Amino acid sequence: MNKIRLGPCVTFFPQPTTLLSTVDGAGTVNLMTASWAGIVSKTPPTMAISLHQSRKSYENIVRSGEFVVNMVPAHLAIEADYCGIRSGYDVDKLALSGLTTRSADKVSAPLLNESPLNVECRLTLEVPLGEYRLLIAEILEVHIDQAAQLEGGGLDATVFDPLVYLGGVREYWGLGEKKANAYKDGLVLAAKVE
Repeated sequence: MNKIRLGPCVTFFPQPTTLLSTVDGAGTVNLMTASWAGIVSKTPPTMAISLHQSRKSYENIVRSGEFVVNMVPAHLAIEADYCGIRSGYDVDKLALSGLTTRSADKVSAPLLNESPLNVECRLTLEVPLGEYRLLIAEILEVHIDQAAQLEGGGLDATVFDPLVYLGGVREYWGLGEKKANAYKDGLVLAAKVE
């Protein structure tokens, strides 16, 4: 495989497409599309997001110390893109997108009804990164669509159908079909050397 150099940039994919839900001091909900989000620790359960310090969501999170990360299913690509290209300072993205919310259990920010996976978070650490801020948060609760729960405790991944963002290419994609079972199928290679 021949390679070309791109230099230092943010081209790395796939990135999850998430909608952050936050509330301002008046209780108004703001949605913001964020792809710089992910789990960074299992013990304790911790999530990190990176936001530009000029964003309304950043202001809301710093004020309240709380937010919800809502996974975006592929069929909501248009709504997610809209929430990423307009500012909560200028428009009510929740109303204009047609998305709906319900109360969270542990934080003031709401869960997005249309998201099959919602993660309630409490801010624990902020790290300045130039104009951006890396926000590290304790995971307080996780909600999933009941339709994803399988008998025996497993999850049906097709219910989630996550939308991913290709950073640098500026495109949204679905994931497609399952290719392997994690922590299991790789044992075939491990058996060759053990």
